[in-house]
Amino acid sequence: MDTKVLAKQPFKKHLNVPVKVAVAQGDGIGPEIMKATLRILEAAGANIEPEFIELGEKVYLSGNTSGIDSNAWEAIRNNKIIFKAPITTPQGKGYKSLNVTLRKSLGLFSNVRPVTALHPFVPTHFPNMDVVVIRENEEDLYAGIEHRQTQDVYQCLKLITRPGCERIIRYAFEYAKAFGRKKVTCMVKDNIMKITDGLFHTVFDEIALEYPEIENDVQIIDIGSARLAAKPEQYDVIVTANLYGDIISDIAAEIGGSVGMCGSANIGKNVAMFEAIHGSAPDISGQGIANPSGLINAGVAMLAHIGQPEIGDKVKNAWLTTLEQGYHTADIYQEGISIKKVGTQEFADHVISNLGQTPKQLTASMLAQGTGSVQIPDYIRKEQRKELVGVDVFLDWPGDDPNELGDLLSEFDIYRLKLKMITNRGVKVYPNGLKETYCTDHWRCRFVGDDAKINTKEPTYASISFERVVALLSKLGNLGFDVIKTENLYEFDGKRGFSLGQGE
Repeated sequence: MDTKVLAKQPFKKHLNVPVKVAVAQGDGIGPEIMKATLRILEAAGANIEPEFIELGEKVYLSGNTSGIDSNAWEAIRNNKIIFKAPITTPQGKGYKSLNVTLRKSLGLFSNVRPVTALHPFVPTHFPNMDVVVIRENEEDLYAGIEHRQTQDVYQCLKLITRPGCERIIRYAFEYAKAFGRKKVTCMVKDNIMKITDGLFHTVFDEIALEYPEIENDVQIIDIGSARLAAKPEQYDVIVTANLYGDIISDIAAEIGGSVGMCGSANIGKNVAMFEAIHGSAPDISGQGIANPSGLINAGVAMLAHIGQPEIGDKVKNAWLTTLEQGYHTADIYQEGISIKKVGTQEFADHVISNLGQTPKQLTASMLAQGTGSVQIPDYIRKEQRKELVGVDVFLDWPGDDPNELGDLLSEFDIYRLKLKMITNRGVKVYPNGLKETYCTDHWRCRFVGDDAKINTKEPTYASISFERVVALLSKLGNLGFDVIKTENLYEFDGKRGFSLGQGE
């Protein structure tokens, strides 16, 4: 794992003082691969002091739905570094994702996943692949805000913020600048999500101007994912939002040879977490055959981050040498390339025996030659004039004729508001909708000021008072309408801050 980006982070301690690390041994194969990895780090001279914490399946099953207790939180806050093996989240019963909890609670905004081909020792069709996926780690659909609103309709909110976009995009460019990367590619879906993904694209274009020496481009996520899978050598650094990054980082790892080989760094302002990207693999737990490579690479990233890049190089080069020698675990064993199939601890033994060696075919690790640190300035908010210009009222209405609903809402008198349109699942159905459009029981009814100009190519809106919205909701309630949600419509410095309906 190429983790040079972490080599000269602000977190440093004098090498004579052990760095305390909160270590979670995890579930399934977690304890086996953690044991192997810690043996390697110790043999290499890593100056760390593990403090073992309990999190994951046992904590979940004890009745704690978050999977982490107060003692573990305290150790993490004190040590600022987490080294974590994979954990198991029990299915059902409302258990929350521990990884999401850790990333969001600790402000671990940047997920860094390098994938470098290890051809021919790990099979891949792309021997020249060298890609880094930098994924925003806290927001997007992973905010986890979901509602069931009607009998038919369920909702998940996608939250994208300007601070989140600026932070992760600047991180990607600083990464490229500090460590010799030539190109940053942004992947979005702003042809559909024009406001949320549109913001990510806009911020990317703004920040790219500050790095004229670095090539940049923007791709739609669907074709970008396809191209990544077909021609990964065309990519250098990819920066994207949370869900897209989750998907394409696994695509990259898989086409690079194996998800089991890759480590992951989760970087925040005050805390950092290092982990393998694969799961806990309970089906092979206890058999001693698991590949510890992903966690080893995460450990290398951790060493670089805490100011011990020379030790990180020592471990990484010994690991690469072991792969070259053909000592492989079952998941990467191949006739004609491998010379022996080894278990977890035997693999670690070979890595330890190769400490001080450098690979002859694979590219040697050179973390200690890192040229700088990746640091992000604090976000500064620029105040904008915000004006309320309307409201979307969502109704649970059992009818199936939008003209009937539209006529009802247009007829009754509301204090200085008028119905502009009705949409169903985002498609305009009133006025002048198509009878072929299938409608559910979930209706978005847009009301604007009575002086708004809506029958134009580009509608214009006028400021309204919140009292008008309150009066509207009171009227709808008195008439027996089931209001399930409202969204206020705002303009910011005169620019529309809400989407139009499809067909509007």
